[in-house]
Amino acid sequence: MRETLKLWMQITLACLLVAGMLGVTDTSSRFNDLGHKMICMCGCNQILLECNHVGCPDSDRMIQELRAQLSSGANDRAILNWFAAKYGPTVLAAPMQGGFDYVAWIAPFAVFLLATLGTAVLVRKWRLRTVAMPEPSAAPGFDAIRERIRKETEY
Repeated sequence: MRETLKLWMQITLACLLVAGMLGVTDTSSRFNDLGHKMICMCGCNQILLECNHVGCPDSDRMIQELRAQLSSGANDRAILNWFAAKYGPTVLAAPMQGGFDYVAWIAPFAVFLLATLGTAVLVRKWRLRTVAMPEPSAAPGFDAIRERIRKETEY
């Protein structure tokens, strides 16, 4: 009885610790994650946290803005939306998933699939459209016409 109670207390304590840790947000990992989801706006087309320009005019400012947004307590989607509203959708390294942005993910695959199916249908129609030529010996007078053509086209 006593050992069962002790086991239940340990399980309860472990569950409380896990539940408490789930609520804790690690800002450095969020900073790293969000910083790698954005592009530096200086024109280098590099990831924000990996922009290697000496004296880059934009990366330091954008990193400070990211830190300010993280300290404000906004969620990741709200922060990415804030940057997209300020700098345009090109600030995002990849389109966010949701709403109309699904088109950017689905359209290339859909176009490829439709083009492949269209090509298969076109080739099949062409194959069915071919007309079988009659056998040369089955046409009456074919040998005489062939001989006449041969004589007329000799050099």
